[in-house]
Amino acid sequence: MRTTSEERLKILQMLEEGKITAEEAASLLRAMGRGQHATFEGPRLGEESRRLRIQVTDLGTGRRKVNINLPWKLVSVGAKIGARFAPEEIDLEEVMEAIRAGTVGKIMDIEDMEDNERVEIFIE
Repeated sequence: MRTTSEERLKILQMLEEGKITAEEAASLLRAMGRGQHATFEGPRLGEESRRLRIQVTDLGTGRRKVNINLPWKLVSVGAKIGARFAPEEIDLEEVMEAIRAGTVGKIMDIEDMEDNERVEIFIE
């Protein structure tokens, strides 16, 4: 699990690489600030402790290219940002519905042959 400073650094790296806009980065950082107090209180039950994990693996090398864990509070913001980069096969509304329904575990497993990647989405 990443620490808050590592998550902030990842957001800033995404901004630097042009993957997100300055406005999106600011929105993510604000959302992290609101959830920062929960970090020191220990795990909670229910939606507050849930996370969305996205893994992207290179099918040729087997190397994991992306492994992102988003707290529930950032999921709606992240979904708006991720919509730009998600393969066409991923229905973000389907992901959001699975989260709202309380689903746990792997909810999507997609092989994108054009980019030679496997995208897996988990709710934890």
